[in-house]
Amino acid sequence: MIVRKFIQWSQGASATARANGVAALARAYLYSEMTLEDRREAESAFFALLDDPSPLPRHAMAEGFAGAPDAPPVVIQGLARDSSEISTLVLARSPLLADADLMDCAVVGDAAAQAAIALRADLSPAVCGSLAEIAGREAIIALAVNETANLPDFALRRMVERFGDDGEVREALLGRSWLPAAVRAALADAAARTLSAFIVSRQWISTARGERIAQECRDRATTIISAGCAAYSEETAALAAYLRASSQLTPALSLRALLCGQSGLFEASLAELTGLSAKRVAGLAREPWSDAFAAIYAKAGFPAGLLLAFRSTLAALARIKTDGDADEGALRLPLIQAVLADCEQGDAVALAKVISLLRRFELDAARDKGRRDVARIQAEAADAEPVVFGLPSTLTPRLGKASDDDGLLVDLAALERELVAA
Repeated sequence: MIVRKFIQWSQGASATARANGVAALARAYLYSEMTLEDRREAESAFFALLDDPSPLPRHAMAEGFAGAPDAPPVVIQGLARDSSEISTLVLARSPLLADADLMDCAVVGDAAAQAAIALRADLSPAVCGSLAEIAGREAIIALAVNETANLPDFALRRMVERFGDDGEVREALLGRSWLPAAVRAALADAAARTLSAFIVSRQWISTARGERIAQECRDRATTIISAGCAAYSEETAALAAYLRASSQLTPALSLRALLCGQSGLFEASLAELTGLSAKRVAGLAREPWSDAFAAIYAKAGFPAGLLLAFRSTLAALARIKTDGDADEGALRLPLIQAVLADCEQGDAVALAKVISLLRRFELDAARDKGRRDVARIQAEAADAEPVVFGLPSTLTPRLGKASDDDGLLVDLAALERELVAA
């Protein structure tokens, strides 16, 4: 009876009054003990209100039923396909929407509706994959920041493929608590390509130099990412597979990984390129001067001119203690110098390109070492007493000196005399 009175009253009520009335009816439907007949009549009233000319009653229904498991399923379906200011309330919370419903709403919905779906708790891999394929930029960012979303690897890679040139998307993905190594490598590649294209378009550097810088940045990022994986693991194997599929698995990258003290990525690369087991590859890598290693090296498609460098690097890894102060994924200067010494004793003409590559690696490693040493010296000097550059502080008057905020006193006259004498 009460539902019939509501239906009769709502015919002449204002939109605001109808919204307040339907909110009360929704609470009664969910929390009061209505008779079966009253519940059926209430559902009929809700069905009719789905076509209300004003959005206010529909908005009130969406607010009342959004998170309710006992809401009328047909009403939820109608509200989920309403305008975004109404549908987002239901799409973000309703437990009555199945994966197929969410994917269908994502296809027909606007950016707000897609973002509401992307922010749902415990989003399934199927819905995540669908959003990664069709959703717009705002929804992709929302999906990336949703830590409860069960994002499969292929969905993450698809997000990078579609929006890797967008800095906010990359930032949102990198903010996740965990990302597969292959996805981090894809993000590094996207960032390198975007930055290279920008500086080349500004004509700050040539196209060739921009490509070289982008490649070196990608390779450096890859070795850093690989350093965070186990020596050889499924994640390392997946990283090698991604690098091969994206044409990044080059001999230069494999050599760089070894010169960073990482044998895992090199072994994963050989296993990916040859189809041999990881155990077999690791055993052959421990005997770099053997014919068997030369055979697997050739099967991987690596150039014969680099064989000596790879053999020398693997041998040096076994006998040289790497720099423990170096950052993870950084080139090891002692390894590079040992390999350079071996290559310089060979045919200088045939190994010219190899030596040039090693020289570039040596320069990068030397710069890294210089930065670390300077940072260490500055840290040690921070707690030391003020000193004078040029003359002992006890003999130099303070007048006429330049000083900085760190307590370092510089005698400019003494500095000039030292420079002239030099």
